[in-house]
Amino acid sequence: MASIGLWNIAREQPDLVAVVDPDGREVTYAELAAAADRYGRGFQALGLRPGDAIVVLLPNGAELASVYFGAFQTGLYVVMANWHLVGAEVAYLISDSGARAFVAHSRFASVASDAAAASGIEARFAVGDVPGFSPLSSLGAGSRGRPDIRTAGSPMLYTSGTTGRPKGVRRPLTGADPDEVPAAATWFFGIFDLHPFDGHVHVCGSPMYHTAVLNFVANSVQLGHTAVLMDRWRPEEMLRLIERYRVTHSHMVPTQFHRLLALPAEVRERYDVSSLRVMIHGAAPCPPEVKRRMLDWWGPVVTEYYAATEGGGTAISAAEWLARPGSVGRPWPGSVVKVLDESGAELAPGEPGLVYMRMGASNFEYHKDPAKTSASRVGDLFTLGDIGYLDEDGYLYLCDRKSDLIISGGVNVYPAEIENALAVHPKVADVAVFGVPNPDWGEEIKAVVQPAEGVDGDAGLTEDLLAFAADRLAKFKIPRTIDYVEQLPRDPNGKLYKRKLRDPYWPNQDHPI
Repeated sequence: MASIGLWNIAREQPDLVAVVDPDGREVTYAELAAAADRYGRGFQALGLRPGDAIVVLLPNGAELASVYFGAFQTGLYVVMANWHLVGAEVAYLISDSGARAFVAHSRFASVASDAAAASGIEARFAVGDVPGFSPLSSLGAGSRGRPDIRTAGSPMLYTSGTTGRPKGVRRPLTGADPDEVPAAATWFFGIFDLHPFDGHVHVCGSPMYHTAVLNFVANSVQLGHTAVLMDRWRPEEMLRLIERYRVTHSHMVPTQFHRLLALPAEVRERYDVSSLRVMIHGAAPCPPEVKRRMLDWWGPVVTEYYAATEGGGTAISAAEWLARPGSVGRPWPGSVVKVLDESGAELAPGEPGLVYMRMGASNFEYHKDPAKTSASRVGDLFTLGDIGYLDEDGYLYLCDRKSDLIISGGVNVYPAEIENALAVHPKVADVAVFGVPNPDWGEEIKAVVQPAEGVDGDAGLTEDLLAFAADRLAKFKIPRTIDYVEQLPRDPNGKLYKRKLRDPYWPNQDHPI
C-alpha cells in the first residue's frame, strides 16, 4: 500500500503531481519536497528553532506551499497574512506573533516594506523584487538534505478581527514526526468521504491565508491528492479547471455559488463537471434557494459544514440537508456541540442560545489574550458568539451572530434570515442587514444592497425589494430602509465586514451589542 505524507510520497512516487501552479506549471511531489527541505534548512540556518514563528505574505502558488511545508517540518508556527491588509496591520501580526522571519511577494511590495520597517524584522525574503528583502531563492541555497531538526509545526491563524484586533489561535506543538500524517487529517477528510489517493483532485479558489482553505490544500497534498491552485477566483475559470483536471473536491463559500449561478446557462452547460464527488462549503450562511439551485446543477455532491479555527464543528450531506433545509448538520465524531443560555445552562431542543463547541481533548489559547480566551469559554467548551439551536435529533441550526442580532421593540430579529430572503432576488448581487438607531424602537432594520450588474439602486428597486420581502418575511422583519453601495466589504473568502457598514449609522454611540 502506498504511503501518505509529502516526503513519503516524494520518495515512493516522485513524479506524481502535487500542485498545479496558477500559471499551469505542474510541480511534482519530489520537487515540492525538495523546495520544502531547502527552505526548512534555510530557516534553521537563520537560527529559528521549534516554537518560533514566521509570517507569510504570498499569493496562492507553489512558493507558498513550499514555504509552508518547509516551516511545518521544522516545528515553526506559520502566520498567514491576509494580503488585503495594510503595512501597519501586517506589522502587528509580525510583532504580536514574535515572528523571526518574513516572506513576502513583490505584488505586495509596498505593504511588505511598510510592515518590515514598522516591525523591525531583519530576516526578510521575497518572491520577486522587494527593496530590502533577500530573494526567496537564497533561503537555504547551497545546502543539501533534510533539515537537521524535524518536528511538526503548526499554522498560527488569526481570527478575522471583524469586532476588534485579530487574535492568534496558538496550539501547543505536538512533537510529532512531520513525515507522519496526523490521524486527524485522514479522519477529517473521511467525514467527507475523501480518502488517500483514489484519483482525488482538489481545486483551491480562495486565498490560502484562510484557515479552512490552507487546511484543505495541505491535507490534500499529504493524502496524495493533486491540488490545483487558483490565484484569483473567477467562476468560468473554475469550471474550466474542473473539466481540465477532472476535479473531485473543493472548499467553497456561498458567494462563489451565487456568482457561478449568475453565469449564463449556456456558459454553465459548456463544461463537464461530472468528476465532482464532494464540494464542501462553509464560512458563511448559504441561502437555501441558492443551495437548492447548486444541487439541481451539480447533483448531491454539495456538503456543508460549520467549524471554527479554534476547533470542532458539524457537517451535513446533501441528502440530510434536503430533509432538514437550513441545518448545518450534526457534530463530527469526537466533537461536542451544545446550546447554552447566558448563564451557561444547556437549553432544550428548539430554544435559541449561544452555540458552544469542543473538539476531543484539543486545546488552544488566544495569543497574549487570556481575557478573550476566558470569556469565550464555559468549562471546556468555547463559543464564537453564534446564536443557534439544536433539534430533537441533534442537528444544529444557526440563527445569526450575537453581535449582529437586532433588538427592535424588545423583539429579537436575526439579520441572516432577511439577507437570505433578499439575496435570491435577481437584481441583488449582495446584501447586508443590520440594526440602526430608532428613538422609539431602539433599533430599526436597515438593508444595504449591492445591485446586480447593470441595475440602478433607486426608489424603483427599493419598492421592488420591499414587495419581494413582504411575500417571504413577517412584517416586523421587513427592512424599514434600503441603501445601495457599489461593493459590500467582503474578504475573498466571503466573510462580510458588517461593522464597516454599520458603524457610520451609530455616530458617537456604541452599538447595543
